[in-house]
Amino acid sequence: MKPPRAPQFPVVTVRHGQERVDEFAWMADRDDPRLTAYLQAENAYADHRTAHLQALRTEIFEEIRSRTVETDLSVPVRYRGWWYYSRTVEGRGYAVHARLPVALSPHRPTLVAGEPPEGEQVLLDENVEAVGSDFFALGDLELSPDGRLLAFSADRSGQERYDLVIRELQTGAEVDAAIQGIGEGLAWSADSRQVFYTRLDRSWRSHEIWRHEVGTPASADVRVLAESDERMFLGVSTSKDERWILLTASSKTSTGVWLVDAAAPTESPVSVVPRRDGVLADVEPYAGGLLITHNGGRANFQVSWAPLPGGLDPHEWVDLGWSAPDELVQGVEAFDTFVALSLRSGGRPALRIVPIAADVRDVGGGGGVGGVGGFGPAHDVAVAGETVVVATGVTPDPTSMTVQVVLESLASPPAVYDYDVVTQSFTLLKSRRVPGYDLSRLRERRLWATAPDGARIPISLVWRADVEPDGTAPGLLCGYGAYGIPSDPAFSVARLSLLDRGVVVAIAHVRGGTELGWDWYEAGRLADKPNSFTDFLACARHLGESGWVDARRLAAEGGSAGGLLVAAALQRDPARFRVVHAQVPFVDVLTSMLDLDLPLTVTEQDEWGDPVGDPTAYELIRSYSPYENVTAGDYPALLVTTSWHDTRVLVTEPAKWVARLRDRVTDDEVCRPIVFRTEMDAGHGGRSGRYDMWREIAWEWSFLLDQLGCATG
Repeated sequence: MKPPRAPQFPVVTVRHGQERVDEFAWMADRDDPRLTAYLQAENAYADHRTAHLQALRTEIFEEIRSRTVETDLSVPVRYRGWWYYSRTVEGRGYAVHARLPVALSPHRPTLVAGEPPEGEQVLLDENVEAVGSDFFALGDLELSPDGRLLAFSADRSGQERYDLVIRELQTGAEVDAAIQGIGEGLAWSADSRQVFYTRLDRSWRSHEIWRHEVGTPASADVRVLAESDERMFLGVSTSKDERWILLTASSKTSTGVWLVDAAAPTESPVSVVPRRDGVLADVEPYAGGLLITHNGGRANFQVSWAPLPGGLDPHEWVDLGWSAPDELVQGVEAFDTFVALSLRSGGRPALRIVPIAADVRDVGGGGGVGGVGGFGPAHDVAVAGETVVVATGVTPDPTSMTVQVVLESLASPPAVYDYDVVTQSFTLLKSRRVPGYDLSRLRERRLWATAPDGARIPISLVWRADVEPDGTAPGLLCGYGAYGIPSDPAFSVARLSLLDRGVVVAIAHVRGGTELGWDWYEAGRLADKPNSFTDFLACARHLGESGWVDARRLAAEGGSAGGLLVAAALQRDPARFRVVHAQVPFVDVLTSMLDLDLPLTVTEQDEWGDPVGDPTAYELIRSYSPYENVTAGDYPALLVTTSWHDTRVLVTEPAKWVARLRDRVTDDEVCRPIVFRTEMDAGHGGRSGRYDMWREIAWEWSFLLDQLGCATG
């Protein structure tokens, strides 16, 4: 079978005096039957080109399955007289969410012979909800304050539009299903009669917040907040003490926050954090005031105190001094007697505990946390290992004297602990088991590469103990580098199938994330975006020069903005990689950023620039957009995967890129094929259901291993 070729109908456009010719512009119309036919032809070719890997795919799938405890229980969390948890059942693809009265089990419940605890009340069985759908994703799951009703939202297409369902827990009766096609975020009023939710506009932007009374038609709903600025997304949530409903308007550069008293849900929202350009903020109502995490006075954010109702004036905000300028504050979680502060310090996640004076909650904000003596000496949660990631888990009870902490790394599965903030001691609650696998065979460390401009780029590395850095091992380099999202090391059962075959796996912590602070993000966006690509190539080069991998057997992988990263990197140096996997890749950047009618384009201008109004931004994006820069010549083997229902990176982008690659790149379908696969019943995150996801991973891994010469042995 020969690779398919898409028809060409050149469209010429002129912008800022520059002419562009786009022979595949017709693919922008998803209703065009020629697009569907082309994708189906590519899928058929992908099946044909990878048919010889069927046995390897099956082998990898069974490895993932055998190393996963299929019937398992999450760590039960105690709250208001109940233990809350989720569990999985062998053979079923989705989770079951349940609770158990503490009166029946004073100690944390466990599975006995794989069976759920006696007296369990099932809140939601995703397996039941998914029946009849090729895709299922749970959005939000919220119990009413009186514990009588369950509100949940579900996406059954992959388009990230959710239908809201409200059920009576005691009977399982559906009492409300009037609201459909909503965004993320749900919040209950204190009387359990009202639910706040977000609505999406045609661009998938959450532009309105509405209030719905249970049991009434959608036409009776009340709009609480609306946002016309296309850069802003609205969000809704509940404060930890459940006294307040938080409404937020956020772009990539500014934030506004309003509060609604949960006991008075029909009252108008009260603004507590004014929107200021360049200032991002997060709010935690606490002790008669607000803990505000913001970057108004420090690039790496700080935590300030503001009394209510006087939180509006930023000049009244009092810096609490909980962090140093070189520590990136990522958020706070407030309890009655302490605050857990999530940080990044020295390129690693960290957790700081700040004791709060016993009388602070009763002072009504009159000095309180912001006053002298309002908090005690802080301490950091001690975690050993340069590659270990620490994060807070789930601790819903504000009166708790412990906080749930999760530790994991590339070589260590997640372990959940209770951390006693007084004794500063850990109690292990659960460590993820990997049946039949000796984790002591794995090694991990951090390396540093040097970028062309002299910046030192961290690399996280994991490998099997018997693999030596002698320049002979195959490697896989992963990266993301956008939106300030760090690519922290995390354990993966699926990755073991690569490590077992001798592959060294690395993560390039390129600029564009926040691994080394907010400046690390700023140095990889807008005009500095090319730093992300040169950083990635520097990491690839370092792996080869240091002997950790065979430079001729190096793979690259990235998804979404990470798909842009690997595609732009290979465009600059196609000989650097043996094979590249671009997942739902953002590869037609210029076309998308020029089309203001596309979902998310306007808000994305703060990340990539505005090529419509700014000729400099136009030229810069054109210089690195992979679709614009496909040239004749040799390329590495390419695996491109996407989804029909993706609303973040439309299927058009990878389809156009592959079509142009097939037209211009040297045809070597024997040694360096281009394989393009579209999941027709999935969204941005790929297939749903764990077994289908494992099969998808096995299919992708088999292709990479084949290209790296590791498909056998």
